[in-house]
Amino acid sequence: MSTEGSPVSKKQKLDNVVTKSTTGGPAAEKLVMTPDLTEFEQRILSLTKQSPKGLSNKIIQHDSPNVSGEERAAAINNLLAQGLLDLYKQGNELLYKLKFDTGEPAEMKGADQEEKVVYDIIGTAGNKGIWMRDIRFKSNLTMPQLNKILKALETKRLIKTVKSVAASKKKVYMLFDLEPDRSLTGGAFYSDQDFEGEFVAVLTQQCLRYLRTKRDTAKLKKSEVGPMAARYMASATLQEISEFIKNLGISKVELSQSDIESLLNTLTYDDSVDVLVKGETKMYYSRQPFGRVMGVDSMPCGVCPVFRDCSEDGPINPRSCVYMTKWIENESYEF
Repeated sequence: MSTEGSPVSKKQKLDNVVTKSTTGGPAAEKLVMTPDLTEFEQRILSLTKQSPKGLSNKIIQHDSPNVSGEERAAAINNLLAQGLLDLYKQGNELLYKLKFDTGEPAEMKGADQEEKVVYDIIGTAGNKGIWMRDIRFKSNLTMPQLNKILKALETKRLIKTVKSVAASKKKVYMLFDLEPDRSLTGGAFYSDQDFEGEFVAVLTQQCLRYLRTKRDTAKLKKSEVGPMAARYMASATLQEISEFIKNLGISKVELSQSDIESLLNTLTYDDSVDVLVKGETKMYYSRQPFGRVMGVDSMPCGVCPVFRDCSEDGPINPRSCVYMTKWIENESYEF
C-alpha cells in the first residue's frame, strides 16, 4: 500500500478521533448495508472511496452533521478495528484511507500496524520490487524500526530480497511468492546476475544460420519466381525464427519473442541481417557477407577493355554483353 504520512498506532487511533458534537445539515444518504456495519459506517466507507488521498474528520462532520461526536468516534474505531480503514497522520491532521483487500496471508493476522503498512507497501510494488529507501519514505519509519520489520517479514517468508542486474550492490524487496520482473533478473540471458555471453553467441549464430539457409534456398529458385519473390522466400518473420530456435531445443529456459528480437537487432546492427517490411509485418533476411562489393561499384564496365567501344546501338552494347547479363543476374535484388 503506497500512502503519504506515517502509520498511527492502535492507541493513537482511539485517542485521536475527534469527538466534538455538531448539529444541523443534510442527513446521510441511504446505502446498501453490509453485515455488522451500521448505515453511518457504510457512509464513511463510501466517503473514503471518494477521497483516495485521505478522508478527514472535517469532511465526515460536514457530510453527516446530525451524527454526534461519540457516534462518529465509535463508528470510525469499529472500522479501524475490523481492518477496513487505515489511519495516517499528515502534519497535524488525521486522515482515513480505505484499506483494500490485499489477500494477506495467515502469517500477517495479528501483526502490528507498522508491519502491515510495510507489507502493503512492498505488495503494491509488484514483481518489480521496491528499494528500502522508498519503503522508508512511504512508511515514515526510522531505519532501526524498518530493519526490524523487514527482518521479521523475511523470517516469516512473506517477503524476499532480489538483486538487480542494473545495480548489483542494491537489492529490492517484493512479496515472497512473486517471480521477479525481467528488468531485475536480466531475463533469459542472465544467470545469477551474470550475462551468459556464450549462450547468447550460440543463439545468435543459429538465427543467422537459419536465415542464410533460407537465402541460399531462395537463390536457387530466383530464376523461376523472380528476384522480389525470391527476396520474400529468403525472409522470415519473428515468429518463424522463434519457432525454429525453440525446436532446436538448445535453450533450457523459455525464450520469448522479445528475446529473439533482441538477438536479431544485434545482427541488424552488425549488418549481418536486414529488415523487410511487408504490410504490417517485419521480416528478416540475411545479407551478403561483410566486405563484398555491391551495387554500381561491382559493374563489369569499370574493368572492361572495350568500354570505350561500347554503345547502345553498336556491335558492342549492354544488351548483348555476357558480362553485364551475368552481373544483373547475380546482383539484382541480391540478399
